[in-house]
Amino acid sequence: MSTIEANSQENQNKGLFNRFLATVEFLGNLLPHPITLFAMFCVAIVIFSGIADWMGLSAIDPRPEGAKGRAPDGVIEVVSLMSAEGLQRIVTGLVTNFTGFAPLGTVLVALLGVSVAEHSGMLSAAMRGMVMGAPKRLVTFMVVFAAILSNTASELGYVVLIPLAAMIFHSLGRHPLAGLAAAFAGVSGGYSANLLLGTIDPLLAGITTPAAQMIDPTYEVGPEANYYFMAVSVILIAIVGTWVTEKIVEPRLGKYNNDEASIDLADNKIDHLSDIERKGLRYAGLAFLATCAVLATTIVPEDGILRHPETGLVAGSPFLKGIVVFIFVTFAIPGFVYGRVVGSMKNDRDIIDAMSKSMSSMGMYIVLVFFAAQFVAFFKWTNLGTILAVKGAAMLTALNLTGPEVFVLFIFMCAVVNLSLGSSSAQWAITAPIFVPMLMLIGYAPETIQAAYRIGDSVTNLITPMMSYFGLILAVATKYKKDMGIGTLVATMLPYSMFFFIGWVCLFYLWVFILGMPVGPNSPIYYTP
Repeated sequence: MSTIEANSQENQNKGLFNRFLATVEFLGNLLPHPITLFAMFCVAIVIFSGIADWMGLSAIDPRPEGAKGRAPDGVIEVVSLMSAEGLQRIVTGLVTNFTGFAPLGTVLVALLGVSVAEHSGMLSAAMRGMVMGAPKRLVTFMVVFAAILSNTASELGYVVLIPLAAMIFHSLGRHPLAGLAAAFAGVSGGYSANLLLGTIDPLLAGITTPAAQMIDPTYEVGPEANYYFMAVSVILIAIVGTWVTEKIVEPRLGKYNNDEASIDLADNKIDHLSDIERKGLRYAGLAFLATCAVLATTIVPEDGILRHPETGLVAGSPFLKGIVVFIFVTFAIPGFVYGRVVGSMKNDRDIIDAMSKSMSSMGMYIVLVFFAAQFVAFFKWTNLGTILAVKGAAMLTALNLTGPEVFVLFIFMCAVVNLSLGSSSAQWAITAPIFVPMLMLIGYAPETIQAAYRIGDSVTNLITPMMSYFGLILAVATKYKKDMGIGTLVATMLPYSMFFFIGWVCLFYLWVFILGMPVGPNSPIYYTP
């Protein structure tokens, strides 16, 4: 092939790819704001419940006779909200739907503790120390690894670690966009993976529980439900992210030329940890170990006060049910100790200020939760979710799609939806009431279903302009490449999405269906309807 033909083919490929990206962006822009979307869904459910009730839509309840929540005649019928009784229920339940929505309180409580660690500077210092202290041959791995861990405090990775990674790569004579891509891959593509429980865990569990209760009214999913699988996923994402960066992305970017930058890179300096910051991290580490030791005395001994009061087991214990409290404590105490040592926090007022700043940034989330809570409640009241789940499960059975392969389709669907609806909680609030009951009816536990969802929700964060921090990443990238566009950034991140999807799905099958390992403490793989 001649040079002219090769260039023509390359331009054609770029054109097709850019058209694809333009289509994704166009379709995404057609969607209203997630809050508006939930409000529209609420109205749609009210209207559709009236139509479905008029049409006599129903399903045979698959649960055994006498099961809690099963009608005496064994038929699940639509409950219309387009009636006097329906309007009364909406009016009287509007406030309690909101205040009783589990993710609201759990996320806010966990965030209070994380906010102390973040605003004291501890999390930022820990991330910088982890990456900048790594040997050169391990820099890429540590960038991805640290980026995954930064998900505990959502914006930390985007605001601090991604720009830092680009600077580190540039200082080492490597392409800065490769460092940016590696950090972006860990922060966003590895969004659900972590060695620590974070705010995303109680948030998703709080949405999964009411969805599961459509089939089993007593079922509860705890924040720790996916811990084992998400912890081992950290290693997978770090390794795959490192390999993609060094074998695909960095060679494709080639040697960096400083003339491509839109800023003076002479001023692009890295702030190494100061002596006082190192001292603060040491004391914070000791405080963390001391806190964990105290907590261990409540759960490790057989007579631990936070074990289950009747069985004496960890399963179903106050410790696991109150795990959000321990997330709060294990971040707040070390965070304050670090702040005291470095001088960023001196008294209780500084702690309160840190918590207040984080709460002030949660306004949008609280409004979103209000409408999401109404949607979840309406969906449950009408029985539409249960009927769709029963009929969907019957269809899967008829198509013989009841084996583990059904999760490939489920994860892929979640990944595609994530291209246009980037909010993790918003997407799960919409899909959980349908897919959790449906997959439960063909024999899979809610914990397993939630773990699969988290894969799909993470892997395409990298390639959608709808992701909330995408604009920020693009702004950082243009500092090093002044003509950087959306298409170029997405093309750079696409290999991560592809290999994360393949690797994570393979790990899911290996962990769950081949090794038979639970996705979390006391998390069953299968469910018997």
